[in-house]
Amino acid sequence: MIRSLTAALALLLVPSAAFSQQVMFGPGWKEQRFSMFSSNDFGLNGETMSVRSDDTVSLMWTALPEALWDSREASWYWSVERSVPPTDLTVKGGDDRNLSLYFVFLPREAAEAARGKGVMSLLENEDARVLMYIWGGDHAPGVILESPYMDERGRIVIVRGAGTGAAIEDVDLARDHREAFGSEPENLVGIAVSADSDDTGTDVVAEIGRLRFR
Repeated sequence: MIRSLTAALALLLVPSAAFSQQVMFGPGWKEQRFSMFSSNDFGLNGETMSVRSDDTVSLMWTALPEALWDSREASWYWSVERSVPPTDLTVKGGDDRNLSLYFVFLPREAAEAARGKGVMSLLENEDARVLMYIWGGDHAPGVILESPYMDERGRIVIVRGAGTGAAIEDVDLARDHREAFGSEPENLVGIAVSADSDDTGTDVVAEIGRLRFR
């Protein structure tokens, strides 16, 4: 049922001239592990990315071309077939979630210096500001939380609580950045997708796709 609903939602999210570019899931995406013994199973399928997380955690990321650095809105669809339980996303070591979609912003000088570097270099840059849109947790949709791992650099935006289903999202990155950090966003240099199920020893089966920017 979830897969059929996902397919229907994907058809609804048709290309729009208002969007500057669709980001495909293929060459250029790289996995970042947080433990040599823990890795999710990501499937790069062009318009979509499948995600399986079985008592594991890792992320897939890609740098964005300079043509997209000025993007201020994004849309995508995602689905969850198997979900981790609700967790407190403000607590280290107990913050499993189904899917996280990261948007990494840097000032121009820092963005130029970061070309060709890995995702941890971006996430740990003191000038970085990272919005993480989350499907998971035990928090109300729309709430913005501090990341327990990134201090002032990262904020969690709750989109959907833990559970299964499928949905289309359309977010205003500039508005959310202002609310989260009190400032205008700078250059959108990278994006990442993660799933996290290692704290609860459960599993996630999910998909994300049709990621577009304007």
